[in-house]
Amino acid sequence: MNTIPVLHPITRMIVGGAQENTIYTTALLDKNRYQVEILSGRQTGSEGSLIEEVRARDIPLTIIPELVRQISPWNDFRALTKMAGSMRKNRYAIVHTHSSKAGILGRFAARQAGVPIIIHTVHGWSFHNRMSSLTRRTYIQFERQAASFSDAIISVSNRDIEKGLAARIGSRQQYHLIRSAIPLAEFDPSKFDRNAVRQELGIPDDADVIGSIGRFSPQKNPLDWIRIAGEINHTVDNVHFLLVGDGPLRSEVEMMLKSEGLWERTTLTGLRRDVPRMLSAMDIFILTSLWEGLPRTIPQAMAMGIPVIANRVGGIPEVIQEGVTGYLCQPGDINKTAEVCIYLINHPMKRAEIGRKGRAFVENEFSLDIMIHQISTLYEDLLSKLHI
Repeated sequence: MNTIPVLHPITRMIVGGAQENTIYTTALLDKNRYQVEILSGRQTGSEGSLIEEVRARDIPLTIIPELVRQISPWNDFRALTKMAGSMRKNRYAIVHTHSSKAGILGRFAARQAGVPIIIHTVHGWSFHNRMSSLTRRTYIQFERQAASFSDAIISVSNRDIEKGLAARIGSRQQYHLIRSAIPLAEFDPSKFDRNAVRQELGIPDDADVIGSIGRFSPQKNPLDWIRIAGEINHTVDNVHFLLVGDGPLRSEVEMMLKSEGLWERTTLTGLRRDVPRMLSAMDIFILTSLWEGLPRTIPQAMAMGIPVIANRVGGIPEVIQEGVTGYLCQPGDINKTAEVCIYLINHPMKRAEIGRKGRAFVENEFSLDIMIHQISTLYEDLLSKLHI
């Protein structure tokens, strides 16, 4: 049996959840059945690059420089043309797109190239309520058009399925819920020497460590995170803060840490690929995103037995059951988030209980084996309809 050629276009191979999901999918699909490649733009930036990791895994990678994140009519036209040409030449049976720009251009290119099966994964919609109404309507219109010739739309959360349907993007029959899984064996707290990791980072062994992992970007809202840390610092004596990541708001983050009097109590690691090790140093994980699909950092923290406090946005409430696997707060509610965190600091038994239940939940919902099986099953169902 000949292998089925599959292409996964994505806008950027930065350090991020959609990119990690794409790498795991392309690396773990059955190589005796599928010949899988990635196509990406070359933009990286302060978020870091996964291009070398893709190459180290021997995953074929095509770089199209004109595929850029920002709207750029000339580059967008060139990217569309180049993608369509590559798809015709390589005769892909499946094009499975990721991220907003590549999701739209990639599906239009696949349509032009006559690709038999077109799939898109929604890792979080391109539109949200914090953009202008004109921009939002424009993105929705493009998503509707691309959905009209998509054979399937994968979503990592039920919330994004309902959001897409409310915006009249596709039909319910097109949508498939497939969680963005994590390698659970790597996120095992028993594998790490917590004190050794803290010593490496310059964090006192006996401190209560509040942490987060993510881009310093408006979406992730790190400045509210620091405001929350400031409130906690006013009440708790032996507390330390750990921020893992980088991004366009780095200078603002540093300035606010200093203005809040947190500079000496905070460790900024920059970009790190040893996420499980960084999590092993934390006692509580806080995420202050303003919009999301379903961020992988939450199940990653839960897998490490860390209680999570997060904003009630996107698909996050599907993972966090209030008081059982974590806590939910409203975006901008600095005082409530700080109060919940202080409660957990003062109740270590509750922290441990939430950590155990969070780990159990993730084991059932975010297994890589389950994700790959679900994607393979979807591919096979669509291929069978075309007798491929």
